[in-house]
Amino acid sequence: MDIVKTIANDLKLIREKRPLVHSITNYVVMNETANATLCIGALPIMAHACEEVEEMVGIASALVLNIGTLEPAWIDAMELAGQKANERGIPVILDPVGAGATKLRTESSKRLLESVKISIVRGNAGEVATLAGIAAEVRGVESIGASATPDEIARQFASTYGCTVAITGPIDTVSDGKRNAAIGNGDVMLSRVVGTGCMSNVVVAAFAAVQPDAFTAAVGGLVAFGAAGELAAQQSGNRPGTFAMELMNGLYALDSAAIEALAKVTVV
Repeated sequence: MDIVKTIANDLKLIREKRPLVHSITNYVVMNETANATLCIGALPIMAHACEEVEEMVGIASALVLNIGTLEPAWIDAMELAGQKANERGIPVILDPVGAGATKLRTESSKRLLESVKISIVRGNAGEVATLAGIAAEVRGVESIGASATPDEIARQFASTYGCTVAITGPIDTVSDGKRNAAIGNGDVMLSRVVGTGCMSNVVVAAFAAVQPDAFTAAVGGLVAFGAAGELAAQQSGNRPGTFAMELMNGLYALDSAAIEALAKVTVV
């Protein structure tokens, strides 16, 4: 079965199984990420108190760790949740938001990478490059530039940390150190709305909940999210507010036929 057919089948499985995705994520787009989880077909829970995260992970099918609105206590909770997820064998997705912008963000990301077995890291080129030891510039949460190509950054990161990495941008790049994928799905309007990267995390997590191969799950999640962005752009007339609403509709309307028709992915 080729990867596009696998992605289409995994989307069906998400809708059938409705896996619970536990997100410890940021305040800025917590509502949007919960709705994106629902629209792709999974179930969301946002819980970050140290006193309950292990118990919540105990009933989840995937865990998302997002350091967007970072506080030290949240990293403690993320570490507890991540280690519990490792005990249960469920996938952990890390978004190192703003790594490279401040010492706290960079060190917190490295702490999680060292103390938790991460399945998939999803970030922009600057964030991932910083963690891979490659010179990069990150301004706030935006990648301004890096001294290597996304392919080079992804391969080095995967080799360093032994996990799948997904770098999002005009062309998304996914690598597990052995396989590499380039994904052309998406629309420029995704960069005009706050939180689309965070939303892509939970879509990737939903795929990881039903697809045991982290590389295939990361590719599937980004293809699906990018395709939903294309559907949204067709309906929004290049208006960011309308696009944000239509993105949810696009995720909800996405089906296997749309995946097979719209997927733009190359794997080497």
